[in-house]
Amino acid sequence: MTMSPQEYQTFAKKREPSRSIGANCVRAFLFGGFVCFIGQAVQEFFITAFNMERIEAGNPTVAVMILISVILTSLGVYDKIAQWAGAGSAVPVTGFANSMCSAALEHRSEGLVLGVGANMFKLAGSVIVFGTVAAFFVAIIYLIFGIGGH
Repeated sequence: MTMSPQEYQTFAKKREPSRSIGANCVRAFLFGGFVCFIGQAVQEFFITAFNMERIEAGNPTVAVMILISVILTSLGVYDKIAQWAGAGSAVPVTGFANSMCSAALEHRSEGLVLGVGANMFKLAGSVIVFGTVAAFFVAIIYLIFGIGGH
């Protein structure tokens, strides 16, 4: 039995499990909010325990959030959370740390340089380049139009 591509698409669509968009949105919102809540709690800890200003507490807060994400990824917990939370697990700092750590873990058997070092930045490299280029163009627009200047 041979099928045309359209027939196959119809066949596959009928057997694909349905996804509840509303439930996915709620789970993503709840988990993304929970990650932000944890980040805020960590920042408040640094402000209170170490008598830091809010702006000073930002860097150690990001470092702790990255550490938590990497530990959860290394233990295989982050992947299970991501299956449940969907897009909510892609909160910028923790999601980016997860993608870097996942690639490093996946390619560790190939060695530190050619495995971990070379493959860890496949996804992250494009994100870093895109972010840098986008920031450059936004800065040029701000410079030309004088938006947000002092």
